[in-house]
Amino acid sequence: MSAPATGGPAHRPVFTADDGALLDVAETIAADWAGLGIRGSFLARDVDTGVQLGFDTDTPVPLASVVKVPLALAVLERVAAGELDAARPVTVDPATSSVGSAGLSAFRHPATVAVGDLVLLMLSVSDNAAADALLDLVPVDAVDASLRAWGCPDIRMRHRLNRLYECAAGVAGDDFSLALELAVRDEHSGRHTIGTLDPAHANLGTARSLVDLLQRVWRDEIAHPEATAGLRRAMGLQVYTQRLSSDLRADTLRVSGKTGTFLHLRHEVGVVEAASGHRVALAALTRSGRRAALAPDIDLAIGTAARHAFEALRD
Repeated sequence: MSAPATGGPAHRPVFTADDGALLDVAETIAADWAGLGIRGSFLARDVDTGVQLGFDTDTPVPLASVVKVPLALAVLERVAAGELDAARPVTVDPATSSVGSAGLSAFRHPATVAVGDLVLLMLSVSDNAAADALLDLVPVDAVDASLRAWGCPDIRMRHRLNRLYECAAGVAGDDFSLALELAVRDEHSGRHTIGTLDPAHANLGTARSLVDLLQRVWRDEIAHPEATAGLRRAMGLQVYTQRLSSDLRADTLRVSGKTGTFLHLRHEVGVVEAASGHRVALAALTRSGRRAALAPDIDLAIGTAARHAFEALRD
């Protein structure tokens, strides 16, 4: 499907690459995405050498559920420090919990789950109710302060996960298709009707800042080693494979990731590890110009980009 006309000048990506061959890969990925009507940011980096390729890596983008990665690290850091017990039981009541289609968000009856298992649900099936239950224990401001303390100024946490749906419902009611229409329209105009899609108010990050975070997590260079190990484990149990993993399925590869999906946003960040020892951190942050709730071709384009980048960096 070709990109929709926007009436404005064509976007020219700003490329990042350590040599000409990697630049060719980055340019190919950007062209493929543009052909699908995707505005996006992409970065792939060898975790151990720092060699990288990508484009528009410093563009701030609302993160949707990708923000659950730093939230998990903030929670696990407090567990490692003895400030929070991973076995502490937390009761989540569907009558007051967050909207979502998986995990506790889809439950019809109250459930009691340990803190450590809330982290697992939040990352493995992107459970919004689990995320907001953890934010009752480690509030938004505390997570954001942890990011500042870790030296991650370009990742911001500003609101709970359910706030995404509250803001959409505030302008579109129960009509999710109208909310999607507004999100796509506002992407072109730069005036955001839905507040949590406005970079001034959103949970925010850049491809570079997210890859920086993942690289430090995989090298145990941030937070407590027990916390980074826990985050790696939980991200390795993600059940969704339609994006980064879609074109990287082999017995010799392990993909640890976290998706983020809301209206026109389709993201994933993660690390691909080969049996050979090669480790590549990736961030793919996309905003579609298409008014479609489902876009498997965009998901696959993220996976294809991940494969091309991984192979180029491994070679």
